[in-house]
Amino acid sequence: MHYIREPTSPPEPPIVFEDFLRVDIRIGRIVSADPFPEARKPAVKLNIDFGPGIGIKRSSAQITEHYAMKDLTGRLVAAVVNLPLRQIGKFMSEVLTLGFPDENGSVVLFEPDRPVPLGSRLF
Repeated sequence: MHYIREPTSPPEPPIVFEDFLRVDIRIGRIVSADPFPEARKPAVKLNIDFGPGIGIKRSSAQITEHYAMKDLTGRLVAAVVNLPLRQIGKFMSEVLTLGFPDENGSVVLFEPDRPVPLGSRLF
C-alpha cells in the first residue's frame, strides 16, 4: 500500500459513507520528536498525546524538509489512530501522522486553525 500520491492526482473511486466513518482521525499534541537516522528516507520519531481516551502513541513521519525537531514539540497534528501497527526499521509506528505534499512533494503537516481538545475526532 502506498500512502503518498501525486499532489494533483485524480480522486480515488467513490466510497460509501460508512467506509469513511471507519477511518478514525484524531487530533494529538506532539510531546517529543527524536531523530530517526535508521530510516531509509529522512524521518522523525514522534510521540503524540491524544488525550486520556487514547494516550500517547508513536509515529514515524517524513517531515524533515519543513520542520526542525526542536519546533515540533507542542504542535497539534492529525493522525489516523486505527490502522494496524507498522514496522519501520526497528521502530514500531502506531499511528499515521497526516500531511499534504507541497509543490516539491515534501510533507506539510495538517493541523486545525484553532485549538481543539486532544483526541477530538475528524468528522
